[in-house]
Amino acid sequence: MLPNIGFGELVVILGIALLLFGAKRLPEIAQGMGRSVQAFKKGLRDTMSEVEETKTAALPQDQKLDHKQV
Repeated sequence: MLPNIGFGELVVILGIALLLFGAKRLPEIAQGMGRSVQAFKKGLRDTMSEVEETKTAALPQDQKLDHKQV
């Protein structure tokens, strides 16, 4: 997801974040970001599920996809 970011660059980024937000707020910010990523992934899964249901419902009855056969 983050190409070409080594350990040194990651330490610099975390150091800057620590200076900007402070040691007390950094865990709160990380927790909020984690929740946001989790909500985004859930929304993406729900959307993909709806798209798959729509595609399956649009097929004629004799062409319904059987995922067990694939």
